[in-house]
Amino acid sequence: MLSGIPLFPVQASTVAPDVDRLYFLIIAVTSFFAIATVIAVAIFAIKYRDDSGEKVGAQIHGSIPLELAWSVIPFIISMGIFVYATVVFFEIVRPPAETMEIYSTGKRWMWRFQHVDGKSEINELHVPKGRPVRVTFTSEDVLHSLYFPAFRVKADAIPGRYSSVWFSATKVGEFHLFCAEYCGTNHSGMVGRVVVMEPTEYETWLTGNVSGGSLVQRGERLFSDLACNTCHLSDGRGRGPSLARKFGAPERLASGGTVPIDEAYVRESILMPQAKVVDGYQPLMPTFQGLVSEESVMALVEYVKSLRNQDTPVSRAEAPEEPAKPTAPQENR
Repeated sequence: MLSGIPLFPVQASTVAPDVDRLYFLIIAVTSFFAIATVIAVAIFAIKYRDDSGEKVGAQIHGSIPLELAWSVIPFIISMGIFVYATVVFFEIVRPPAETMEIYSTGKRWMWRFQHVDGKSEINELHVPKGRPVRVTFTSEDVLHSLYFPAFRVKADAIPGRYSSVWFSATKVGEFHLFCAEYCGTNHSGMVGRVVVMEPTEYETWLTGNVSGGSLVQRGERLFSDLACNTCHLSDGRGRGPSLARKFGAPERLASGGTVPIDEAYVRESILMPQAKVVDGYQPLMPTFQGLVSEESVMALVEYVKSLRNQDTPVSRAEAPEEPAKPTAPQENR
C-alpha cells in the first residue's frame, strides 16, 4: 500500500504468490545490477576525473578472472530465473485433475460465461472458493485478452481458436476481470467482476434460474437437430466415426499422422471438417461455419466430451457385414 493506494492486486489464487515471487525476484536482480552500475560509474567518474585534460589512461590488457566472473555469474543468475520461471509456467498451464469447466466468448465489448450446468453470465463470473476452475474461451470478432489480476492469469482470446486459463480461488469476495488487449473504441469498458463464493453458496446460486438445461443437454439436442446422429453412430457403422469414448484419445488421420481429440479438435471438426480427415473415412461432412454460434459450438464440444463415458463402440472391422444394404459413403467426422 502507498498512502492507502494498493500497488498490486490482492493475491486471491493458489498461483498468485508464485507469480509475485518470480516478479519480485526479477525486479530485485535487475535493480541490484542497475544500481551497482550507476554507483560504479559515479565513483569512477569522480575518482579518475581529469581537470587538466592532459592525462592519458594506462594500457589495459584485460583480466581473465574478471571476464570469467562477469560471464559466469550472470549465466548462473539467468539460468536460476529460467528454471524458476519454467516451474511457475507449467503450474499455470497445467490444470489439476477434476477441474470445473466454464466456457467463455469474448466480443466487443463484453465477456459471456457459460457454466456446464446451464447457467450463463455476461461480464460476471461466479466461482467456488478452493476448487480449480478452467475457463476455455475464444473470440467472435477481434483479438481480446481475458485477464484476472487477482488470480495472476491471462491469455489471449483469438478468433477461430480456443485458449484457456485455470485458477483456484483462495479468498471469498469480488475481483476484477479485464480485456487486456486493445480491441476498439470501447476497450476500456470491456470489464467485469469475478464473484468467489463459499462452495455451498455457489451450489445454491448455480441451481437457481437455470433455463434450457445443462450444456451437455443443449449439445445433445443440437447433435440431433443438426442430424449429426445420423452419421456418427455409437456402434461404429455410420458414415462418420463413432464419438463414444473418443474424447481425450489420439485419432489417426488419413494423412498418416495423429491428433489428440480435445476441445480445439472438436471445434475445428465442426467448422472446418476437411482440415483433418479421420483415417478410413471420406471428406463428406459439410461445414457448419456460420450456421452455429460459438455458444452452440461449445455445447456440442461439451456433449462430445460427455460421450467418453459411453460403451466402447464396435469398430468397423468388427462390425458384421450387411450385404442386403448398399454401402453408404463414409464421412470424415
